[in-house]
Amino acid sequence: MIIRIVKMTFAQEHVGQFQELFVGWKERIRAFPGCRHLELLHDTHDRRVFFTYSYWDAPADLEAYRNSDVFSEVWPTVKPLFSAPTEAWTVEREHLLP
Repeated sequence: MIIRIVKMTFAQEHVGQFQELFVGWKERIRAFPGCRHLELLHDTHDRRVFFTYSYWDAPADLEAYRNSDVFSEVWPTVKPLFSAPTEAWTVEREHLLP
């Protein structure tokens, strides 16, 4: 399993629009084959900053999503709302807590 973390910084005037869009997309993303978890995190200091935090069965599942019709609808819609380049990390757990 891999974990994908994506940091997105939006122009202040687009924050509400993004939140509404995410509500409409989240179930389609969660239903994508290989996606085991998706949540949206909101920075407590800079309210323009959000993170998606998702679990994927394998890197190939994440890549399939990134090449899907779902992603091709999401990305071009959300990309113009950013005020800074996105940052993304694909990680795996090194140790599980008891």
